[in-house]
Amino acid sequence: MSRVEPRLPSWWLEDALAAEETEPAPPPAGDVSVDVAIVGGGYTGLWTALALRERDPDLRIALVEAEICGAGPSGRNGGFLHGYWAALGSILPVLGVEESLRLCRAGERIVPAVRALGEDVWLREGGRLNVSAAPAQDAAIERSVAAAVEVGHPEEAVALSPEELARRVSSPVFRGGVFFRDGATVHPGLLVRALRRRVLAAGVAVHEQTPALRVRDGEVETRHGVLRAPEIVLATNAALTGWRPAGRSLTNFGSYVVLTEPVPELLQTINWTGGEAIVDGRMFIHYFRTLNDGRVLMGSGTGPIGFRGRIDERFSRDLPTAARAAAGLRRLLPGLDGARIERAWGGPIDVSADHLPFFRTKPGTRIHYGAGYSGHGVGPSWLGGQILASLVVGADDEWVRLPLATRRVPSLPPEPLRRLGGGLVRTAIMACEAAEEAGRKPSLPARAGAALPRLLGMELGTR
Repeated sequence: MSRVEPRLPSWWLEDALAAEETEPAPPPAGDVSVDVAIVGGGYTGLWTALALRERDPDLRIALVEAEICGAGPSGRNGGFLHGYWAALGSILPVLGVEESLRLCRAGERIVPAVRALGEDVWLREGGRLNVSAAPAQDAAIERSVAAAVEVGHPEEAVALSPEELARRVSSPVFRGGVFFRDGATVHPGLLVRALRRRVLAAGVAVHEQTPALRVRDGEVETRHGVLRAPEIVLATNAALTGWRPAGRSLTNFGSYVVLTEPVPELLQTINWTGGEAIVDGRMFIHYFRTLNDGRVLMGSGTGPIGFRGRIDERFSRDLPTAARAAAGLRRLLPGLDGARIERAWGGPIDVSADHLPFFRTKPGTRIHYGAGYSGHGVGPSWLGGQILASLVVGADDEWVRLPLATRRVPSLPPEPLRRLGGGLVRTAIMACEAAEEAGRKPSLPARAGAALPRLLGMELGTR
C-alpha cells in the first residue's frame, strides 16, 4: 500500500471552490461599529449569523474569518450529518432521560434545516450504522439499542444481525450493528460555501483573511481595524482550546481521513449502495462513508493530543495517523482492496470533557462562545447557531434551555498533566483496541491505562 502524505486544503474544499468564481470577501476598511461581531467563518459562525438575521432583520452583523469560510474543520470533516440519537447510549448517563430526549428531539431538526437550504450539498439521507468489528465492540452496540428501549423509542436504534448488516454493507469483520434513521451525509465544502452565500445574501458583512488578533468585551481587534460591537460571538472551534473560559473543559485531538479513487463497482460487490454513514465501536473511532461519485472516505480519530491549545503541523501533517486511517480502510472493508487511496488530510478537533458541545456567555461580558463538538459538529453546529443567537438577543427560549447551554461541563486536569496523562491513556487505549482487533487479550498495563479516564469520571477518545 503506497503512502499518501496528508495535506491541506481538503479534497472537499478544493472541489467546492472549483465550482465557484468568487474572491475572498474583503477585510474591513478601518474601524467599524456593528451590533454583533462573529469571529469564525465555519458552520457555527455562519449558522449563528443566519439565526440572528431571522430573529432580528435589522441587526448589523459582521463576521470575520482568519482565512476563507470553510478553511477550518467545516471544510475538512467527514460530512456526517446527524443529531443525538446515535449518541444516546453515552449521553443518557450524563444528562438523564428527560434532558437526553429533549436534546435528541432538538437534533431531529438538523437534517430538515440543511434540506431547507435548497442547495446541492450532496445531502443523502441514508441513515447511520454503528458496527462492531471486534468482540470488545459488541457492548457499544448493545448500549445503543438498550438506551433507545429505556427512553421508550426502540425504533430509533434498530439492532441488525450479521446477516441483516451484510445486506447493507458486507465485511468479514462486522459482527453486527445498529441502524439509526437519524443520519445523513453531505459534502462539507459545498455546505459551508452554501452557508457563506446565504449569509452574504442576508446582508451580513463578511470579512475573510481577517484574523482576530485580540478580543475584549465590546471589541474585536484585527490588523485592518477594530470591530466594535456590544455583542460578540466566538465560533473558532479548536482554537478556543487556548482561551481560558472554554479551555478548562477542552483538549485538541487530531483527526485524519483518507479518500479513495471512485470505485462504484467495488461498492456494488459489498452491497454498500444505500449511502449509510458508518462508525465502528472503538473509542478512537473509524468513521467511513461513500461519496456521490463512488469514492470512499475513511477517518481515524487517533491523532495527537494538543498542549495548552497550541495548534501546529502535528495536526495537519501527521503521517502515522493518516496511515492508521488507511489501515482501517483495509481491515474494515477488505472488499475494497483494489481501491487506490488518492488523498489524505487532517486537522484538530475540540474534544470536551464529556464529549458534548457547550455554549456559554463569559461572565461579566457579552462575549458568547461555543466549543467541544468532539468530532461530531456538522449537525450540532446548527443547534449551536440557534443557541448562540438566543444568547446574543437575550432570549429565554427552548434553545438556551437545552443541556448544551445549561449543564455543568466537567473540567480537565491542568497542563502539563492533561497532555502527559492524555498521551499515556491514548497510547493505552490504542494498544487495547489493536490487540482486541487482532484477537489478543490486551496487556494489563494497557487495560489499566485505558480504564483510568472512566475511573476519574472523564471521557477520552472520539466516541
